[in-house]
Amino acid sequence: MTEPALGFSARPDVQDVLAHWRRWMESEKAVSRHTLSAYTADVGEFLRFLTEFRGGSPPSLNDLGDLKAADFRAWMSRLAMDGLVGASRARKLAAVRNLFRWLDRSGRLHNPAVATLATPKVKRPAPRPLTEIDADRLLEEAERDREEPWIGKRDRALFTLLYGCGLRISEALGLARKDAPLGDTLRVTGKGRKDRMIPVLPAVTEAVRAYIESCPFTLASDGPLFVGTRGGRLNASVAQHQMQKLRALMGMPDSATPHALRHSFATHLLADGGDLRAIQDLLGHASLSTTQRYTDIENEQLMNVYRNAHPRARKG
Repeated sequence: MTEPALGFSARPDVQDVLAHWRRWMESEKAVSRHTLSAYTADVGEFLRFLTEFRGGSPPSLNDLGDLKAADFRAWMSRLAMDGLVGASRARKLAAVRNLFRWLDRSGRLHNPAVATLATPKVKRPAPRPLTEIDADRLLEEAERDREEPWIGKRDRALFTLLYGCGLRISEALGLARKDAPLGDTLRVTGKGRKDRMIPVLPAVTEAVRAYIESCPFTLASDGPLFVGTRGGRLNASVAQHQMQKLRALMGMPDSATPHALRHSFATHLLADGGDLRAIQDLLGHASLSTTQRYTDIENEQLMNVYRNAHPRARKG
């Protein structure tokens, strides 16, 4: 029995398969470091639960193969008793399912019990986009009243890119200078290291070009496109802080974040008749159901317009 870098005690045969599983996720599935760390921690918690459940004896690989649905349900019940919300329980179950699917496909063991568990219900918060007027105002305000004008141009370029192309802030800040959106299209590497092509609006090109021309630092071709006050890659927390100052200045709600600009991109495209599948591709969503959340927003906005404008609706 060992307790190596994985951070929890387990029998050698379990440690061995976990090491192979982690390498498979890293190399074959190309998951992010965050996902790899979270899945490892979740599986570790599951194994610690089994160890406690078995009176202090860590499970072997054969023991994992013999687990019943009731064992998995007992674990899920413990998580609920510990106060974990549905989203957290669903993520931990996904990690354990991922491990058992890999064990099955790699021929190490077959245990279908985990697949019989119902995924905890997760109420995903609806995206909260900005209105088109507020989005335009925010982009204009981002460039004003700066002691260093190039920082204002940088912020406007970044926020215009998020709104005009629907990028995640990590995707935008991950761009190299050579990838600057100065043409008609932009290639972005998103989650799971999947590439997608996005059309670039003239407003995005103009904002990015203005920033590059005003930037006091030499932007190396392979270096970051967006830089901070010392010339290093701009940190997401700095961009979020800049947005926080802007929304306070403009009286916007706390939901006005850099990610809300991505939501606004999708919502406004849909309002203008954009195809849901096309928007899914532009956003880089793996599942159409994720993109479909924007239809709920659009329908709600249409109902608000109806309630505010229709005479009979106003009469109640």
